[in-house]
Amino acid sequence: MSSPDLDHDAVISATEQWLEKAVIGLNLCPFAKAVHVKKQIRYVVSDASTPEALLEQLMDELQHLSDTDAEQVDTTLLIHPWVLEDFEDYNEFLDVADAALEDMQLDGELQIASFHPQYQFADTDRNDITNYTNRSPFPILHLLREESVDRAVEAFPEAEQIFEKNIETMEALGHEGWDKLGLQVK
Repeated sequence: MSSPDLDHDAVISATEQWLEKAVIGLNLCPFAKAVHVKKQIRYVVSDASTPEALLEQLMDELQHLSDTDAEQVDTTLLIHPWVLEDFEDYNEFLDVADAALEDMQLDGELQIASFHPQYQFADTDRNDITNYTNRSPFPILHLLREESVDRAVEAFPEAEQIFEKNIETMEALGHEGWDKLGLQVK
């Protein structure tokens, strides 16, 4: 999917479409709709072409989110189409990202969730439809406020069942149903 001809607006548009049709539309994350409707999601497209450049930008975005009022920006999607396109490389980078969070002393305040076009849970087949719960048009580092996650979990009494419900949703939808959503996810 990644292409040097891709502009930031196209990347954000594809990401918003995925968020609206898959994440919110399939109710994969019951907490996403509120921040989307309130326009509290910051979309940042990284021009990074190396993991080092992405790490630098990730640290800037973590600090920005920490310094910004939650009513303005509650969560950030750091979309990086030109680096870590291979899922294994991306998955290894998540350890680096978590270490940066700790080094910045922001663990406990912020957390990082992961989405990728080739996302694959451990012990699943690459084409298993359940992997699509975390498949996005581009690699994304989702920066979340712990406080917001805690509030959302309190408001949603069966939060621990979201993962199981998502598996059921994806299995009922199947590949054909996913394809009908018309998303640019591999």
